[in-house]
Amino acid sequence: MTFVFVLLSIAILVLLIVWAKLNPFLAFLIASISAGLMLGLPADQVAKSAQKGMGAMLGDLVIVIVTGAMLGKLVSESGAAQRIAGFLMRIFGEKHMTWAMAVTGLIVGIPLFYNVGFVLLVPLAFTVSYQYKLPAVYVGIPLLAALSVTHGFLPPHPSPAALVAQFGANMGLTLFYGFLIAIPTIIIAGPLFSPFLKNIKSEPLKTFQSEPKPESELPGIGNSIFTALLPVILLIGTTALNLNISPDDPIRPLVNFIADPGVVMLVSVLYATFSLGIFRNTNMVKLMDIYTIATKDVAMILLIVAGAGALKQIFTDTGVSLTIAESLKTWDIHPLILAWMITAVIRICVGSATVAGLTTAGIIAPLVTTMNVDPNLLVLSIGAGSLMFSHFNDGGFWMYKEFFNVSIKDTIKSWSLMETIVAVVGLFGVLILDLFV
Repeated sequence: MTFVFVLLSIAILVLLIVWAKLNPFLAFLIASISAGLMLGLPADQVAKSAQKGMGAMLGDLVIVIVTGAMLGKLVSESGAAQRIAGFLMRIFGEKHMTWAMAVTGLIVGIPLFYNVGFVLLVPLAFTVSYQYKLPAVYVGIPLLAALSVTHGFLPPHPSPAALVAQFGANMGLTLFYGFLIAIPTIIIAGPLFSPFLKNIKSEPLKTFQSEPKPESELPGIGNSIFTALLPVILLIGTTALNLNISPDDPIRPLVNFIADPGVVMLVSVLYATFSLGIFRNTNMVKLMDIYTIATKDVAMILLIVAGAGALKQIFTDTGVSLTIAESLKTWDIHPLILAWMITAVIRICVGSATVAGLTTAGIIAPLVTTMNVDPNLLVLSIGAGSLMFSHFNDGGFWMYKEFFNVSIKDTIKSWSLMETIVAVVGLFGVLILDLFV
């Protein structure tokens, strides 16, 4: 009956989000309480368990997610993202424009949350499409493939950052492995796939074609790229240092301090405040207004992450996680494939990549200690599964359809298929990497 109750609680979550159209945070709370009562947790302990899970989850992530949103918003508002995109377009030229869009999506997508990156960069794709007389879908898909991959695979985006915390993975290593998988995935789902979409008719609405800032108002290209990639530089740099210094080295505590994801993001935001703000004559009041707006943008993401933490804690406190782990050990299926499959099913049912990833984490977390699986690769496997076949219940599906002004049939042929390619290629990348680590 344990499995029945677990499946029933997940079914409640899915139905509340998909059928009842309930806010995901409220759906997580109701599903968590239902799971606790069905699985035999004393009634007076259910709320305490949920609160404990929410606190534990947010304790690890509030700094990372909020400061990540602040950095992304400033990169956008300052014109740094526009500068990076324009620079790459000039480097690659018209003949290789899809590669320029893919690299733009990868670099700019690291500090930007997906929805922000979409709204910011898609109008740039429309501008390129108009200027070079290229099909909008052909130009846009490589950009969106890169944004999707960074959203699902790379910290400090909410889902991978939360999974790193849940599995006790190393954020720097996860980021490094994520890049190794992300680059070929973006190439296949972006520049290699987009030529098959040249015949899709798209007439982007003028409403979504933004006016770029004058060249004179943009920050320098070196400043823009370094500031946008500073979290990556710090995370990978400190991870490499840790692997090459002895445990008793006197500088190790300092390296570990700087390597903490929260410290990395705080340092990055403080640097960006000066490099893209104060040193470019933007006053502190305006900068803080930008950060306040950024915090509002991620408030619901924080609540969804907290709700997922509540469900995970219910599974832990009732002993279900260990029961599931013991049962899954007997399945003749690789744990990385299993995690991907569970996530993909939930993603197709619910629509949200973040909800799918965090729900799977609560089920699969005990495998980290009971089976021989690398937690960093488990993060990436779930990240890949969380991007599987976006369709009618995913906000990204409708954003793409409306911005590009294409039919539902063509949306499925381009957007949904691209997301599926990302998910499948990502899984193969994880399995290949598993052979070597």
